Amino acid sequence: MSASEDVLISMRNLGKRFLTDEVETHALSAVHVDIKQGEFVSIAGPSGCGKSTLLSIMGLLDVPTEGEYLLKGQEVSELSLRQRSKLRNREIGFIFQAFNLIGDLTVRENIELPLRYRGQSVEQRQESVEQALERVDMLHRGNHYSSQLSGGQQQRVAVARALAGNPAILLADEPTGNLDSKNGLAVMQLLQDLHDEGATICMVTHDTRFSSFADRTVHLFDGKVVSAAEASRLASAEEQEIAST
Repeated sequence: MSASEDVLISMRNLGKRFLTDEVETHALSAVHVDIKQGEFVSIAGPSGCGKSTLLSIMGLLDVPTEGEYLLKGQEVSELSLRQRSKLRNREIGFIFQAFNLIGDLTVRENIELPLRYRGQSVEQRQESVEQALERVDMLHRGNHYSSQLSGGQQQRVAVARALAGNPAILLADEPTGNLDSKNGLAVMQLLQDLHDEGATICMVTHDTRFSSFADRTVHLFDGKVVSAAEASRLASAEEQEIAST
């Protein structure tokens, strides 16, 4: 596999502007990001720096205002809403901070739901669900509802749902944000194990303890990618400014 074929996601000069009440906000500016197949990448930065906006664009939930976004070599910025939805269902697995499980569906039914939209047969869906549950050690909870699970167990189910479709990349948005320290560490270890098995993962987190699980960290500050040293300098300057007010 050549270096270019190895790049799963490539973003060049990516920008995102929001216009509200005639005020233009630059959420992202001239962002350059590459993610290679098999990498575990962390996106870090203070609140409001553009982390979630970048992940939304990466996950085809939003589109950039300018720039280029290639997913597996395909330019996806100009795709229609329907085309993005189909591509997202096939290539991207999401893990959310709030789990986003449907309360009146069982664990198995939650994991199976995205597969229904792919038109898979019952047998295919059942096999995918069983394999995903086994990978997160939740087979014994398959017939339970989310209200019967702990927070850590719900996040494991959310990971299984993301895995079931065999996506090209897992996108995790603050996956430990609603968990205590013990369960957060357990979920991070699960993600590490999946990465060791070959999964490509991009994770947004504000927790420096968990950034260290990644192969490398992309630092964002005020919508721009900065070096680790620059991120530290800017964060220190911001803390000093807050302390002096």
